[in-house]
Amino acid sequence: AFAAGQLDGNSQTLSDTLASVAIGDPQVIVLTNDNSTGNDQIIVSEGIESIEDLAGKRIGVEVGVVDHFLLLLGLESVGMTEDDVEIVPLETGAAASSFAAGQLDAVGVFAPFTTVALEREGSSVLFTSADFPGAIPDHLALSEEVVAERPEDVQKIIEAWYMTLAWIEANPDDAIAIMAEQAGVTPEDYETYDAGTTLFSVQDNIDALVEGTDYSSLYYAAEQIAQFLVDSEFVEDLPELDGVFDTTFVETYAASQ
Repeated sequence: AFAAGQLDGNSQTLSDTLASVAIGDPQVIVLTNDNSTGNDQIIVSEGIESIEDLAGKRIGVEVGVVDHFLLLLGLESVGMTEDDVEIVPLETGAAASSFAAGQLDAVGVFAPFTTVALEREGSSVLFTSADFPGAIPDHLALSEEVVAERPEDVQKIIEAWYMTLAWIEANPDDAIAIMAEQAGVTPEDYETYDAGTTLFSVQDNIDALVEGTDYSSLYYAAEQIAQFLVDSEFVEDLPELDGVFDTTFVETYAASQ
């Protein structure tokens, strides 16, 4: 809906944003909400105890999105590639259900679909986004037009975000109840997701936009994810990274504090 111009913005992963930019939809990231630090998971059936054990196995993932990327990072870490496994392309919810029903050997999913996948008897988590810090960041992305023409409104959204974080910190039980309802899970399940998401402070936002050579730098992460999108044939051409990140609004908020 965002890419089709029906929304002014969306909270989404970096790969979502870059995929849209690659097909000519100019989007601008104005805020980093968080890093996934465990809520993206590769879940496996009984008997699979190492990444090497994935060789030749049927793995359900939504091609071109974050858990496909996480799977490839895991395979690469032990010298394997996508060619060493059988990718079964499925939408994330469908992948979780298919794995839970015993139709796959492994699955790549994010919360709350992790809860569904782990309903399978004997299943376990092989590795998560916590093993690859910074690889899966989440952002508030807005249309280039909104950023250019309505900067005062954008600034208010940034302020509202930090007001929300302050409210969550002050009212954790109420916040979990609200978020669990939106996710369609119990508050008890939602509490298990807490450690899997590292919310970014104002300073974290600023630090992440320093150029670097690992995933602590969003510029580095963007380069790696952009290449992944092309390699997985999710997009044809590398997205143009100039202008994707705009630190102005977070920096203005920081100065006001």
